[in-house]
Amino acid sequence: MKSKVFDITNGADIFKKIAADAGLNAGGPYTGESYDAAALLVLAMQRARSTNGESIADNLLAVANAPGAKILPGELAKGLSILNSGGPIDYVGATNVELDGVGETFGSYREFEIDNKAFKTVRFR
Repeated sequence: MKSKVFDITNGADIFKKIAADAGLNAGGPYTGESYDAAALLVLAMQRARSTNGESIADNLLAVANAPGAKILPGELAKGLSILNSGGPIDYVGATNVELDGVGETFGSYREFEIDNKAFKTVRFR
Protein backbone atom coordinates (compact mmCIF):
# COMPACT_ATOMS: atom_id res chain seq x y z
CA MET A 1 0.00 0.00 0.00
CA LYS A 2 1.35 3.42 -0.95
CA SER A 3 1.83 5.80 1.98
CA LYS A 4 -0.06 9.09 1.90
CA VAL A 5 1.51 12.46 2.74
CA PHE A 6 -0.70 14.71 4.82
CA ASP A 7 -0.57 18.36 5.83
CA ILE A 8 -1.42 18.10 9.51
CA THR A 9 -0.19 21.53 10.56
CA ASN A 10 -3.65 22.90 11.36
CA GLY A 11 -4.83 20.08 13.64
CA ALA A 12 -1.39 19.73 15.20
CA ASP A 13 -1.18 23.45 15.93
CA ILE A 14 -4.66 23.51 17.44
CA PHE A 15 -3.77 20.49 19.60
CA LYS A 16 -0.53 22.15 20.78
CA LYS A 17 -2.49 25.21 21.88
CA ILE A 18 -5.13 23.15 23.67
CA ALA A 19 -2.42 21.12 25.44
CA ALA A 20 -0.43 24.23 26.39
CA ASP A 21 -3.57 25.90 27.77
CA ALA A 22 -4.11 22.78 29.90
CA GLY A 23 -0.47 22.78 31.09
CA LEU A 24 0.46 19.68 29.07
CA ASN A 25 3.45 19.03 26.83
CA ALA A 26 2.05 18.27 23.37
CA GLY A 27 5.53 17.40 22.07
CA GLY A 28 5.81 14.08 23.90
CA PRO A 29 5.84 10.83 21.98
CA TYR A 30 2.40 9.75 20.79
CA THR A 31 0.60 12.52 22.68
CA GLY A 32 -1.46 13.57 19.64
CA GLU A 33 -2.10 9.95 18.69
CA SER A 34 -3.35 9.18 22.21
CA TYR A 35 -5.67 12.18 22.11
CA ASP A 36 -7.02 11.07 18.73
CA ALA A 37 -7.47 7.45 19.84
CA ALA A 38 -9.57 8.52 22.83
CA ALA A 39 -11.64 10.90 20.69
CA LEU A 40 -12.25 8.21 18.05
CA LEU A 41 -13.48 5.76 20.70
CA VAL A 42 -15.94 8.31 22.10
CA LEU A 43 -17.18 9.26 18.62
CA ALA A 44 -17.56 5.63 17.55
CA MET A 45 -19.54 4.92 20.76
CA GLN A 46 -21.85 7.82 19.96
CA ARG A 47 -22.42 6.64 16.39
CA ALA A 48 -23.00 3.08 17.59
CA ARG A 49 -25.10 4.28 20.51
CA SER A 50 -23.35 1.53 22.42
CA THR A 51 -20.27 0.82 24.52
CA ASN A 52 -20.04 -2.73 23.19
CA GLY A 53 -16.58 -3.35 21.71
CA GLU A 54 -17.88 -4.93 18.52
CA SER A 55 -20.29 -2.04 17.95
CA ILE A 56 -17.50 0.47 18.49
CA ALA A 57 -15.25 -1.37 16.02
CA ASP A 58 -18.08 -1.47 13.48
CA ASN A 59 -18.40 2.33 13.62
CA LEU A 60 -14.76 3.40 13.83
CA LEU A 61 -14.12 3.83 10.10
CA ALA A 62 -17.35 5.79 9.69
CA VAL A 63 -16.21 8.48 12.15
CA ALA A 64 -12.54 8.50 11.14
CA ASN A 65 -12.84 9.02 7.39
CA ALA A 66 -14.74 11.14 4.87
CA PRO A 67 -17.44 11.95 4.03
CA GLY A 68 -18.64 14.25 6.75
CA ALA A 69 -17.93 17.40 8.69
CA LYS A 70 -14.24 17.75 9.54
CA ILE A 71 -13.66 17.49 13.29
CA LEU A 72 -10.45 19.06 14.64
CA PRO A 73 -8.97 19.00 18.16
CA GLY A 74 -11.27 20.72 20.62
CA GLU A 75 -14.36 19.97 18.53
CA LEU A 76 -15.43 16.72 20.16
CA ALA A 77 -18.75 18.22 21.30
CA LYS A 78 -19.43 19.35 17.72
CA GLY A 79 -18.75 15.82 16.44
CA LEU A 80 -20.97 14.24 19.09
CA SER A 81 -23.78 16.65 18.26
CA ILE A 82 -23.58 15.92 14.52
CA LEU A 83 -23.57 12.18 15.19
CA ASN A 84 -26.47 12.50 17.64
CA SER A 85 -28.57 14.09 14.90
CA GLY A 86 -27.60 11.33 12.44
CA GLY A 87 -25.06 13.32 10.41
CA PRO A 88 -21.67 12.10 9.17
CA ILE A 89 -18.28 13.27 10.46
CA ASP A 90 -14.67 12.97 9.35
CA TYR A 91 -12.44 13.07 12.44
CA VAL A 92 -9.18 14.79 11.48
CA GLY A 93 -7.87 15.38 14.97
CA ALA A 94 -4.33 16.26 15.99
CA THR A 95 -2.65 13.80 13.63
CA ASN A 96 -4.84 14.00 10.53
CA VAL A 97 -6.44 10.63 11.14
CA GLU A 98 -7.10 8.55 8.04
CA LEU A 99 -7.74 4.83 8.47
CA ASP A 100 -7.47 2.16 5.80
CA GLY A 101 -10.12 -0.50 5.20
CA VAL A 102 -9.03 -2.60 8.18
CA GLY A 103 -8.71 0.32 10.58
CA GLU A 104 -4.98 0.89 10.46
CA THR A 105 -3.59 4.38 10.15
CA PHE A 106 -1.47 5.42 7.22
CA GLY A 107 0.79 7.11 9.75
CA SER A 108 2.29 10.53 9.90
CA TYR A 109 5.37 12.00 11.43
CA ARG A 110 7.17 15.29 11.79
CA GLU A 111 10.50 15.74 10.02
CA PHE A 112 12.97 17.89 11.98
CA GLU A 113 16.22 19.58 11.16
CA ILE A 114 18.65 20.99 13.71
CA ASP A 115 19.18 24.70 13.17
CA ASN A 116 21.43 26.65 15.53
CA LYS A 117 21.13 23.96 18.25
CA ALA A 118 17.33 23.90 18.03
CA PHE A 119 14.87 21.55 16.38
CA LYS A 120 13.04 23.12 13.46
CA THR A 121 10.06 21.40 11.82
CA VAL A 122 10.76 20.89 8.13
CA ARG A 123 7.46 19.22 7.22
CA PHE A 124 4.91 16.62 8.18
CA ARG A 125 4.75 13.30 6.33
